[in-house]
Amino acid sequence: MRHRAVSSLLFPKGSRPVSPAALPALDPSFFEPAQSARAWPFEEARKIVKRLEKSGKGEALFETGYGPSGLPHIGTFGEVARTTMVRTAFRLLTRDQIPTRLLCFSDDLDGMRKIPDTVPSKEAMEPHLQKPLTSVPDPWTNEYASFGDHNNAMLRRFLDTFGFDYEFASATEYYRSGKFDAVLLRAAERYDDIMGVMLPTLGAERQATYSPFLPISPISGRVLYVPMKEVNAKDGTITFADEDGRDTTVPVTGGNVKLQWKPDFGMRWAALGVDFEMFGKDHQTNQSIYDRICAILGGTPPEHYVYELFLDSEGQKISKSKGNGLTIDEWLTYAPTESLGLYMFQKPRVAKRLHFDVIPRAVDEYATFVAAYERQDAAARLENPAFHVHYGDVPKIDMPVTFALLLNLATASNPETPEVMWGYISAYAPGISAKTHPHLDALVGYAMRYFRDFVKKSYRAPDEVERSALDALSAAFAELPPEAANEDIQNAALDVARTFERYQDHTKKSPTGGPGVSGEFFQMLYQVLIGQERGPRFGSFAALYGIDNTRRLIADALAGKMLA
Repeated sequence: MRHRAVSSLLFPKGSRPVSPAALPALDPSFFEPAQSARAWPFEEARKIVKRLEKSGKGEALFETGYGPSGLPHIGTFGEVARTTMVRTAFRLLTRDQIPTRLLCFSDDLDGMRKIPDTVPSKEAMEPHLQKPLTSVPDPWTNEYASFGDHNNAMLRRFLDTFGFDYEFASATEYYRSGKFDAVLLRAAERYDDIMGVMLPTLGAERQATYSPFLPISPISGRVLYVPMKEVNAKDGTITFADEDGRDTTVPVTGGNVKLQWKPDFGMRWAALGVDFEMFGKDHQTNQSIYDRICAILGGTPPEHYVYELFLDSEGQKISKSKGNGLTIDEWLTYAPTESLGLYMFQKPRVAKRLHFDVIPRAVDEYATFVAAYERQDAAARLENPAFHVHYGDVPKIDMPVTFALLLNLATASNPETPEVMWGYISAYAPGISAKTHPHLDALVGYAMRYFRDFVKKSYRAPDEVERSALDALSAAFAELPPEAANEDIQNAALDVARTFERYQDHTKKSPTGGPGVSGEFFQMLYQVLIGQERGPRFGSFAALYGIDNTRRLIADALAGKMLA
């Protein structure tokens, strides 16, 4: 089954993209500047270009691997998104003359070694421990044939939501259909060579029982970690003691066995002719093992890219089985999808915490990059993250209000409906509506949900100096016309702050030559008026919320109503 890409990652929550007939067309004006582009996807793509020049291969195969022992998480998306970014760069470097494929491979023949914390009943799963994931019943519904099929469906649903162009591959199907048979027979022939790679990496106890072949018991259906009594390369069979203690001989072909995960990596690369695969830092120490086994089995190891792992809010590695960190659906509940694409593009070799606090900044940074894209030439656009987030097809999006401002507006106004938020927005920017700016309307909904679930207000009372400053600020705002621009409002606030010694910053100079204003002034405004430690530019907030409403906010703070 093949899935096609959409030109934009931005669409309302819960919708599905309309799949066009092919990958997005590339603008030929990018072909020449791509040759010297410095963004990391181009650096990786150049390695693949050189690889194919050397091999003479007429197609580039990109692969990502997925272990369906738990529900897909955002790190799974990150691997596919980043690989697609490299794939797009490769298409540009080769002027789109070499066909490419992206294979998303699910290791669903693995035995279920432990029961995930996320299942509704661990007791019901216990009889199925060590069975292939595609032989374990679906613990959630009867809609899918197995636990593995359910999690594979969740993976495909997510990838389809983002409009990726990919081919889904199941290890169960590949092993049982014979697609790996030729290389598995070669593994039997070169069994000693594979053991020569693996045994030095193991402790003495594990060495005594280790085998790269894991037979699937004809009796119980479990994946068995047992030593081999015989490996017959001529017949292509292995002999082992089954769970009843009797010697059993099975062919290595047709899905009767699978390989241990490290040899499986190298086998898959050799069998499929993979040209590029990225993986997390936790695989880095095993990379040489994968490569050596791939070479033993007659393949050429692919180009690699090792990325850092995502961490949860406590700094722990995100785990599918634990369910810590952000889930796929959680990010999409509180932010548009392209913000997640941006988060994946930025600094992939730096460990980053993946939790709710990172969402607002990702949303606004994305909007900034899209706005800059319109002003850039072709060379600069190739360095712009928006280009990579949208795989070369960046939409035009007018976002007159930032996500941070919307969050502060929600904090100040406590809106019950989006219409309340739009009342402020329409007054701030006449002519703008939910119909004319659907992307902004989507942000309004995201901001309201984020505000209700995560924004915690913590007001404090102003001291005497702060009360005087707030009184002066309200009086200054009273002199401004109702339609004052945010720059005029900001300047009025700065003028007030300069009259108070506490807020004077003598290391800075104002336009008139006097002292500048310290950030303490605006921090005070957000703490006292909004109940937050910080916020966007205060002039922008006051312009959006309205001068009269901001003055009422000041009056309520001075009267102690916020604390009440």
